[in-house]
Amino acid sequence: MTEIYKKAEIFVYRQARPLDLARWQYHFEGGARDAVLRALRFYQNEDGGFGHALEADAWNPHSTPIQTWTAAQILREVDFVDRKHPLVDGLLTYLERRAEFDGHFWPRTLSSNNDYPRAPWWTHSDDEASTYNPTASLAAFYVRCGDPGSAFYPEALRVVREAVEAYMEGSAHESHTLSCYVDLLGDLAISGQSGLADLQKLLGKLKEDVDKSIEQDSSLWARSYVVKPSQFIRGRDCPFYPGNEALVLAECAMIGQSQAEDGGWPVTWSWGAYPEEFAISAKYWQSQIAINNILFLRAFEER
Repeated sequence: MTEIYKKAEIFVYRQARPLDLARWQYHFEGGARDAVLRALRFYQNEDGGFGHALEADAWNPHSTPIQTWTAAQILREVDFVDRKHPLVDGLLTYLERRAEFDGHFWPRTLSSNNDYPRAPWWTHSDDEASTYNPTASLAAFYVRCGDPGSAFYPEALRVVREAVEAYMEGSAHESHTLSCYVDLLGDLAISGQSGLADLQKLLGKLKEDVDKSIEQDSSLWARSYVVKPSQFIRGRDCPFYPGNEALVLAECAMIGQSQAEDGGWPVTWSWGAYPEEFAISAKYWQSQIAINNILFLRAFEER
């Protein structure tokens, strides 16, 4: 992996946002977690939520549930859930204020998205159906690190319970919603709130749905927006790894074969509008793809 890593390192140092450079340094250079937190803080608004293209396909500067979910993902990534820290406290306060929350769901999009450059999937429509993307993940994050004595905590518990019941009784979900349920499973296991769900049954259904969601034709992975093993499988101890070993090896090979000369990897989607802004967004994404690819290779290196 040495040559792949060196080329990716050059790309990230030349192209990454400060936040993603801090993430790279944290994962691969012994960098400080505080540097990630400090960089993340610049995407946080006064209400505690996050905006400003933290989710690089949505340039809305205002706080939105999906960009706040992105912040929660980074906090999970660096294993930082101290609710007394201003960054985390602000995020939890945003959720507690129930901004845009209808009692059961946080919406996936907001009408203010339509005022700014964006990917078409972040365009808001008033008749958009509610899903548990990102609600299942946001509610579980609150259960994991919110104050059990807060007025919102019982509500978060209820939302998590509703999300699990809906999932267990329903059909397979699209991959982004599945990812939110994977977040939920992990947070419940850590939080001590496993009584909200039968975690083994939940894991069993997730395993079936994750296996079905992974695109089996590896020739599509480098050039199409499809589900690759790395979306769900982060290491050999991951519960979704058994049965997908060959696909993981195929993705490791694909990562090496598809790296560009500049050290990055292609973005496999486009906006179809806002070409200048998308070109910037694509660079943001390429640094994140580089981080994820090197983490994936490191997790599955031959021992």
